[in-house]
Amino acid sequence: MSKYLNFDFLNIGHENLIPQQGRILISEPLLSDTYFKRSVVLITEHNENGTVGFVLNKPIELMINEVLGDFPQFEAQVYIGGPVAKDTIHFLHTLGDLIPDSVQVFDGLYWGGDFDQLKKIIAKGKVDPSQIRFFLGYSGWRPMQLEEEIEENAWLVTEVDSSKIMNAEKDIWENTLRDIGKNFKIWANFPENPAMN
Repeated sequence: MSKYLNFDFLNIGHENLIPQQGRILISEPLLSDTYFKRSVVLITEHNENGTVGFVLNKPIELMINEVLGDFPQFEAQVYIGGPVAKDTIHFLHTLGDLIPDSVQVFDGLYWGGDFDQLKKIIAKGKVDPSQIRFFLGYSGWRPMQLEEEIEENAWLVTEVDSSKIMNAEKDIWENTLRDIGKNFKIWANFPENPAMN
């Protein structure tokens, strides 16, 4: 005789925030997409033209000066930002006005800016690797696509402070879910491959 669960595993009682610049997306545990499986994505732009963000917890084993031959020696790891324009480099930073044309994502955290100026101040030793994160490619959604995916419980929308974003490690997915509340421990503890459990 079969027994049915009396709750929806993907809809466990959290009121989602609306997606907006500076908030993060946490993928639901069953999402199997190569780029977004157990991912945390920072939203850097969200408007009528769509959404842009960067996956925070998919590092690759390369430093930025290994990816870009003309980049100064700099011990900063590169991350996979998402499936769009994978041949482009993007960056988040806490350098503010030191990098002209940066977009403020929220207080103390910036996106992009003058890349040549960035290289100059790195070459002069004025930037610590903890102040910047580099990404290959980005994550993008057409208008209303992200809202549809949120409605389908593919993403949880929440907020974290800039220090967690700049220091994000691979375990940010589990740790952020645990921080949200006890309901999400079931997501955080769910095995990556349930068939192997």
